[in-house]
Amino acid sequence: MADITLNDMSDQYFDVLKEIGNIGAGNATTALSQMLNTKVDMKVPQVRLMEFKEVGTTMGGEEQIVAGIYLVVEGDITGSIMFMQRKESARIMVSKLMGMEPQGEDFTEIEMSALKEIGNIITGAYLNSLSTLTNLTIYPSVPDLCIDMAGAILSVPAIEFGTISDRLLLIQTDFTDEEDMSGYFILVPDEESYGKILTSLGFQI
Repeated sequence: MADITLNDMSDQYFDVLKEIGNIGAGNATTALSQMLNTKVDMKVPQVRLMEFKEVGTTMGGEEQIVAGIYLVVEGDITGSIMFMQRKESARIMVSKLMGMEPQGEDFTEIEMSALKEIGNIITGAYLNSLSTLTNLTIYPSVPDLCIDMAGAILSVPAIEFGTISDRLLLIQTDFTDEEDMSGYFILVPDEESYGKILTSLGFQI
């Protein structure tokens, strides 16, 4: 099986990844709705291939303060997945989960723990859908949370996976009930994993 990266992804393969992104985001929305015990709507996700350096601009600028949940992906495929939200959207989500108004501009330790759990559950739901579709064993690590400028947070996967590909798969997901809780899934499988995913779906790589 030849290795395939996002740098040489054909339109046909990308269409498959887009569909996986749509299904994963839908499952994440269901998990979020159950967690918050409220109806959460989702617009059709925007799935794009882009360079690491473009992501910060997409999220409102590299200096935009965001909450980033980072998990290492292990099992039949390896790599990482991130869920990133603007700080304001993360605040809304946490306050709904905890049933209380934010306690200040900065997240408290309890609020950060809640945010980690939210990220863990919705990224887990995304990975579970990928596992079900591909029949591959996929499991995430314990989540790591960072609240910082988008450019600073994105520098971690950019350095780690920059030698493999300078592009990533960005899935912009608009979660809403009465307020905007939009977020961004960033999937960065390692060099062999895209080929494994596509092969498991019947493509000849």
